[in-house]
Amino acid sequence: MSDIQRIGIITSGGDCGGLNAVVKGASQMATRREVKTFAIPNGYAGLYNLVSMEKLVELTPSRLDTFSIGLAGSEAGHSRVKIGKIKDENKYQRIRDGLTKFGIGGLIISGGDDTGSVILDLANEGIKCVHAPKTMDLDLMPYSVGGDSTINRIAEFVRDLKTTGRTHNRVMVVEVFGRYAGHTAFRGGIAGEADAILIPEIPVDFGELYRHLKKVYMKRIVESDIKAGTYTIVVAEGLKDASGKEMYDDAAGLDSFGHKKLAGAGKFVSQEITKQLNNDPEIKSFMLDQGMYVEGLNAIPEVRVITPSHLVRSGISSAYDANFGMEAGACAVTLLLSGVTSVTVTGFHHGKIHYMPIKEAIQQRYVDMNQVTLYEQLGFTFGRKRQDFEPKMVQVSGTIERIY
Repeated sequence: MSDIQRIGIITSGGDCGGLNAVVKGASQMATRREVKTFAIPNGYAGLYNLVSMEKLVELTPSRLDTFSIGLAGSEAGHSRVKIGKIKDENKYQRIRDGLTKFGIGGLIISGGDDTGSVILDLANEGIKCVHAPKTMDLDLMPYSVGGDSTINRIAEFVRDLKTTGRTHNRVMVVEVFGRYAGHTAFRGGIAGEADAILIPEIPVDFGELYRHLKKVYMKRIVESDIKAGTYTIVVAEGLKDASGKEMYDDAAGLDSFGHKKLAGAGKFVSQEITKQLNNDPEIKSFMLDQGMYVEGLNAIPEVRVITPSHLVRSGISSAYDANFGMEAGACAVTLLLSGVTSVTVTGFHHGKIHYMPIKEAIQQRYVDMNQVTLYEQLGFTFGRKRQDFEPKMVQVSGTIERIY
């Protein structure tokens, strides 16, 4: 068993739903084990500057009672700082000195793949850490805190935007986070019943997208007694076209981890659709027939881009993330106090804590194309020709664990 008496809790990278649950779950389990926990503020920036701090906030039961696991964001605070990029040859010794100053024997760190890579660096420097997986992008190997909350937010925005889209007969393009994996766009788009979902895993065939848009949009207008209809597209920020070219704004620059800031895919899609609407002679005839056409003012359906941006990671945590976050935090403390470090918590099932090496956990996970093919049969388009659907059928027995 470990002799750790004080644990530091860090949340790092982007904020999202479920993080406060990680903080509470870890602290409440530590309290149960008569171990004190302290919030190290501002992510890895706070860890680096720990040695110069006068005090830390102890996460006592009274302090924990002041915030809710139902709120997104993190009571511990964040920063996008990669320790390895700090220009200080003595940075790891500085971190060790800060931990020694406050008597902290181990860290519970919640974050995504970038956070996980830093944990590996810290572990190599002799610092005991356990990783509670967090990323709204859902691109880590296990389920990660934040994914379900973000998917629910995206679905809500997509559903809500249909009211304004239908009122003005608009095509609505919603661009969401996700970098190079389309999990949140895929799941949020399905739940919001978007018509098209464009994800990085599938290069966009704009001819196929436009064919589907034209068919569905026209049908809705024609069948409406008040000539009202809309078409909704969810776009993941890391989108590529059929040639493999990424759709982002070069001027956005790089983040602190050296990643390109992906933005502009929604605008690109909007411009391409608008161009095809303008070049399609059947659109003018359609607009005239439906009483919508006004020369120079309302010649084609309007295409609007909406980027909810940080709204998808803010606000309320889903019930699933609140539960998973509490379990991940509690299990992380249990592992740390049992001497199991440099691992990622993957879940708690049937009285067993599941974990895996961090190096394996932070490998990027992409959308399952079999799932995509299933939804193509149900009328959704993913910017490609519909694929054949021939699923295998397998009988199972016993308890099946949920895989998000």
